[in-house]
Amino acid sequence: MPSISTPSKIAGTRLYTSNVIFSGSTSQEREAVVKDVIAEKGAILVPPYDHPDIILGQGTVGLEMEAQFHKHLCVHGGREAGFDAVITPIGGGGLLGGTATWFSDKAGTLVFGAEPSFQGADDARRGLLEGRRIETVKTLTIADGLRTPVGVTNWDIISDKGKLEGIYSVSEDEIKMAMRLVFERLKVVVEPSGCVGLAVVLFNKAFRDMALQRQTGLEKGYWDVGVVFSGGNTTMKAIAQLFAEEKTG
Repeated sequence: MPSISTPSKIAGTRLYTSNVIFSGSTSQEREAVVKDVIAEKGAILVPPYDHPDIILGQGTVGLEMEAQFHKHLCVHGGREAGFDAVITPIGGGGLLGGTATWFSDKAGTLVFGAEPSFQGADDARRGLLEGRRIETVKTLTIADGLRTPVGVTNWDIISDKGKLEGIYSVSEDEIKMAMRLVFERLKVVVEPSGCVGLAVVLFNKAFRDMALQRQTGLEKGYWDVGVVFSGGNTTMKAIAQLFAEEKTG
């Protein structure tokens, strides 16, 4: 694990094993330590995001979301339909790659990615603009689960216009505002990384303008948007520190 991982993530990992090995914060530093462990222990690497099986496994969130949506329509007597749009966080890209793959044959559903902009953490968004995968990311965004560059396999998916419509980014303050809303109104514990999708929907002007333009032509006059909250690795102490600097009154 990166040595700068949040204490709650480290503690959670240690519930499963005492053998936690630390590395630097960049993907290159982590990969170097992994190679050493494999060489010394004969270990088998299970990639966190950059592998077809991982991507497909994470993509089942799309299946579950769609099932929930259709169940809601049946209960409330709605029409047979699906999401107009789905948005998920992106770090390494396993979750977004899998979600985009699931919805790729659902013609009426557009898939978007969301990431923080702080210190160049929006590598996926910038990469799409530049037409290349950005290989190195070094950022201390509060969305610590999204500090990694997009994986090679995942890049092939998210750079496919037939699967992903686009990626938008948000500021640290916008992530915090979304996180506060989730805690206070939804009563759900979500880490900063998991709130970036909602932050885009609420605060990113380019996304909101695009959505307004697209929904204007719909008979129902609005978009059904599915937002993925991914990650609850936080603690009361971390939350208190995160919001301690806010001005009151």
